Amino acid sequence: MNKAITDGLQLMPPAFAEGLNVWSSGNGTPGSDTYDGAANAVFVAADADFGGCLEIQKTENIQKLRFMGQTPLEPGCYLQIKVRIKAVSGALPAIRVAGWAAAAGGSHIGGVSESGMQYALGQYGRVLEVTGIVGSGDRPGVDMPWGRTAAYGHFGLDLTGANGGVVRIDDIEITDITSAFLRKMLSVVDVTDYGAVGDGSTDCTAAFEAADAAAAGRRILVPAGDFHLASTVSLSHEAVFEGTVSMPASQMLLLTKNFDFPSYAAAFGDEELGFKKAFQALLNNVDHESLDLKGRKITVTAPLDMQAAVPNKTSYATRRIIRNGQLEAANSAAWDTNTVTSQATYSPSRSTRLTNVANIANIKVGSLVEGAGVGREIYVKSKNNGAGELTLTAPLYDAAGTQTFTFRDFKYLVDFSGFSALSKFGMEGIEFQCNARCSALRLAPSGSVFSLDGCFFSRPKDRGITSTGTGCQGLLVDNCQFLSAEDPVDVEDRVSIGLNVNANDAKLRSNRATKFRHFALLAGANNTVTGNHFFQGDNVANGVRSAGLVLAANNCTTTVSDNYIDNCFIEWTNERDPAPDFTTGFSFSALSVTANVFLSGDVAPWFSYIVIKPYGSGHYLNGLSVTGNKFRSLNGSIDRAERVDTSFSDLNFSRANDVVFEGNMYHNVTTHTANPLRIRHNQSSASSSWAVRANGQLPFQGYARYVDSVVPQGPVRTGGNSTRYSMPYCDTQQGANNDEIRLRWQEALKGEVQVLLRMDA
Repeated sequence: MNKAITDGLQLMPPAFAEGLNVWSSGNGTPGSDTYDGAANAVFVAADADFGGCLEIQKTENIQKLRFMGQTPLEPGCYLQIKVRIKAVSGALPAIRVAGWAAAAGGSHIGGVSESGMQYALGQYGRVLEVTGIVGSGDRPGVDMPWGRTAAYGHFGLDLTGANGGVVRIDDIEITDITSAFLRKMLSVVDVTDYGAVGDGSTDCTAAFEAADAAAAGRRILVPAGDFHLASTVSLSHEAVFEGTVSMPASQMLLLTKNFDFPSYAAAFGDEELGFKKAFQALLNNVDHESLDLKGRKITVTAPLDMQAAVPNKTSYATRRIIRNGQLEAANSAAWDTNTVTSQATYSPSRSTRLTNVANIANIKVGSLVEGAGVGREIYVKSKNNGAGELTLTAPLYDAAGTQTFTFRDFKYLVDFSGFSALSKFGMEGIEFQCNARCSALRLAPSGSVFSLDGCFFSRPKDRGITSTGTGCQGLLVDNCQFLSAEDPVDVEDRVSIGLNVNANDAKLRSNRATKFRHFALLAGANNTVTGNHFFQGDNVANGVRSAGLVLAANNCTTTVSDNYIDNCFIEWTNERDPAPDFTTGFSFSALSVTANVFLSGDVAPWFSYIVIKPYGSGHYLNGLSVTGNKFRSLNGSIDRAERVDTSFSDLNFSRANDVVFEGNMYHNVTTHTANPLRIRHNQSSASSSWAVRANGQLPFQGYARYVDSVVPQGPVRTGGNSTRYSMPYCDTQQGANNDEIRLRWQEALKGEVQVLLRMDA
C-alpha cells in the first residue's frame, strides 16, 4: 500500500531551492517564523554531497526545522521522514527527526511522542542519514505513534546539543512505507516472502513451513499462483488460499487450524480433489475428529475411492466423521455398471466358493452375483485369479453344479471397499445425490460400527448402502431418508434396494424409504428395526407388492417395532443356507414384531404383511412374537395378515414352539389370527364328539396342537335337556388341515363352550 500512489496524496515537501518561506524555525504552524531571510540560514546552490541544500547555524537550544505544509496522515498509514545531514564547522550538534501532531481541526495533539531517536554528528564532512517513522499504530519500529485522531503533521528535524555549529541539510524526504508493516497489520504472512514460487513446479515445502513458523498467531496467505509441495506440509496456523497448491497423491496437506472442506477446495482449486485430500488429512492425525463440508455441494465425476485417497492406510479404527454437505454425481460414463457373465461351479461342501471360474480376471471384487439358486444380495468378497476361485459373502441355496453366473459391479458415489477394514467411522447430514446414475455408499469388507445419521440417499440407481463383507457389523442407520429413483416404476419392475447387511447387530432407526424393491435385507442376527417408515406401492389395481424388510437368516434374533410398513411386507427366509432342508439348529426363531402399523391399498387378496419363505423342508417356528400391531387394508380386503410362501416348501407345524400372536388389530382383513386362539363353539345337536374348528385363524394356518382350556358357556345338556356336570377330553390336530380338535364327552350332549387353542408347545 502506498497512499501517494493509490490515493494521490502529496507527501514530499518541496526542495529548499524552491524557497525557504515554507520552512519554519518553529512548529510549522501558520504564522510561525520561517528561515526566509533569517541571519542563521542560507540556501547553498552547489554542495559536493547534496547539490542544493540548506545551511543552518545552530543558535537555539533546540533548533527546529519544520515544513509548514500539512502532510496528511491517515489511520493505518505509516510515513518515513528521511534527513541527510553533515557538520561543516563549529560545535557538533545532535539530530533527530521531529514533527508537530495536528488533529482534523488544526488543534495540537498532546501526549504523543513528536520526535524520533537522536543521533550525534561525530565528525565534520561525513554525511549522516537519520530516519523517523510516524503513524497511527504503536507498532515495533514506529518512532511517533500518534493514534487515529491525527489528521496531519508538520515534519522536519531538531538540532540539539551545543550551539554555534554549522550544518548542511539535504532536501527532506517523506515517503509512505506502510507496506513494511502490511503483513503484521493484516495478521497475514505471505508464503512468497519466504521463498515460495507459484510456478507449479518449484518445491515450496520449505517456504510454507518457514511461513508457518514465522506466523506467530497470524494467518498464512497463499497468493495467486500454483505452488507445488513435494512433501507433506502441516500448517499450525490458519491458511488463506488465493492461489492453489499441487502435491503427489501420497503427500498430505494438514490444515490444523482451518480443517474443513471449503479450505481444501480452495487449496487445490478443485472440489473433488479437495475432498479427497481433506479425507486423507482426516485419517492422518490432523487433530480433528471430523471433516465439516460446511454445507457445500461437491460435484463428483467418478466413484470416490476413499482408500486410494489415503495411500498410507489400508485399515482404520479411530472414530472419524464426515458431516454437513452434499455429494452429487455428475453425468459421466464412469458410473456405468460393469457386467460380466462367466461359467463357474458351485458345491455346497464349499458353500462360499465358486470354482473353475471362467473369465475371472474381468470379475470385480464387490460385484453382485446372480444366477439360478443364488439368494439376494450375494457379493464377491475376494478372488484368486490363479486358482480360478471366487469367495462369496454367503452360501447359495440351490446352485450345485456348473452354470453361467452374472456379476454386476455397481459404481458408488462413495466407496470404502478399498480398505481391508474400517471401524468407528460415520457420516452425518450428508446427501448422496445419485441422480439415478450410480449407487450411493459401499462399505469396507470388514470392520464395525459404521454409523449414518441424518443422511439422504437420493435416487440411487441400484443400491443405497451395500455391504460386500462384514464391514456392516454393528451398522447404525438413524434418521436417514432413502429416496428411490424408481417412483414411477411398477413394483414388479423395480430393482433398487435401500441397504443390505451381512453381519450382526444392525440398528435401523427412524428412517424413511420410498418405493425401492426392498428397503433393507438383513442377513445377520441381533438386529433392531424401529421407528422407520418404508412404503413401496404403485397405482396398479390388485397389484403385487415386494418385501420391504427381508430377514435372510432363520435364527434372526431381531426386533421389528414401531414401524410404519406401508404397501410392503416383512419376508423371513433361509435363502442363505447351502443345504436348506432343516436338520439341526433353531430353524425359524427369535423374531419379535411389535406395535407396528401395517397398511396396504389396492392389493391382491392373497397379499399378507408377514411372510415366511422356507427354502427347504422340515423347518418350523421356534420363537415368534407378533403383538400389538395394526393391520389395515384399503380399497379392498385381504385374506389374512400372515402366510407361508410355499414356493419351495411349507413349515412343519407339528413342531411349532413359543409362538405368540395376540393383541393385534385387523381392519379389512378377513381372517383374524391369534395364538392362543379363543373360539366359541355352539353344539346345537347332542353328540359325544364335538368338532371345534380353528377355521384358519391360527397363525400361518398352523395346527391345533394343544387346548389350554374348555369352559362351558351355560349348562351342558343331554338331548332331553337334562343338565350334565361332566368334562370332555380333547383330540388335537384333527381334520384335513390338522386345525380342528374333537371334544369327547361321556355321552351325547349339546351346549356352548369357549375353547382356548394353541398351535405351539
